[in-house]
Amino acid sequence: MSKYRASLQELEMFAAIAQHLSFRKAAAERNVSPSALSHAMRHFEERLGVRLLQRTTRKVALTEAGERFLERIQPALADLTRAVDVLNDWRSDPRGVLRISMPRSAEALCFEPLILPFLQRYPDITLEIDSNDALVDIIAAGFDAGVRYGSVLAQDMVAVPFGQPMRTLAVASPAFIARYGAPEVPQDLLHFPCIERRFPSGRRYRWEFWQGEVRQEVAVEGTLVLDNNERILQAARAGVGIAFLHQPAVAASLEKGELVEMLADYTQTREGFWLYYPGRKYLSTPMRHFIDWIKEKSGSA
Repeated sequence: MSKYRASLQELEMFAAIAQHLSFRKAAAERNVSPSALSHAMRHFEERLGVRLLQRTTRKVALTEAGERFLERIQPALADLTRAVDVLNDWRSDPRGVLRISMPRSAEALCFEPLILPFLQRYPDITLEIDSNDALVDIIAAGFDAGVRYGSVLAQDMVAVPFGQPMRTLAVASPAFIARYGAPEVPQDLLHFPCIERRFPSGRRYRWEFWQGEVRQEVAVEGTLVLDNNERILQAARAGVGIAFLHQPAVAASLEKGELVEMLADYTQTREGFWLYYPGRKYLSTPMRHFIDWIKEKSGSA
């Protein structure tokens, strides 16, 4: 074993498996098949003469030797990444891969005004977006950053406003209002059919209204529960119920008269989405350029 020297590719392979504790996720990151990655890892361990991973049919775990090995190679791999990235700063057009997890609503609202112009400005940066409404552990999942509604985040995370502050509006079709009338105060919504929103966790969204600085949550009910803003908007236009959506998502329908806003006195322009990332993690060149871009476009530079 003392004569065997591991290649950088093998070290990166092991580090990816150790990070995700999943051959499938590590293989996706390395752009190979899980079977090929598993086969290569077995050969790596055989040549080392040490078992680094403990495999079962359900999970992958590090052995004690694997944990020690990971502790030693992580700083070196990080230094190599930084060294390559320093060269990236000398390019007129930075390049690299940037992986971001964001809710589908954030992607829909920010794709055209923020994301597409960023790619046009930096054509050599590859941006991977995972549209997911679930709460994602971005570190464990291997993302550079995430997007979330609200700035309350885990410790050691840095938050930057992502897009502009927004209002969330209660809207319904003219036909719906002609049939059922319109609520006068938020609590009246309990007596109207509403289009509910369900999160991946199963929790249903409580609609938030404001009277001055006092927030009021209303647990609306209805005969339709969805997890997709486009379908919620479609159902509202069809007269199925009252919907609660961000202003940019309903602006066109309001202008055309397909929807009517209600309870306007109880909604306010509040904080929108936030880009968050680990404060103690080295930021790649693509990530630094994306943060600067978001700050510039959000007016928070």
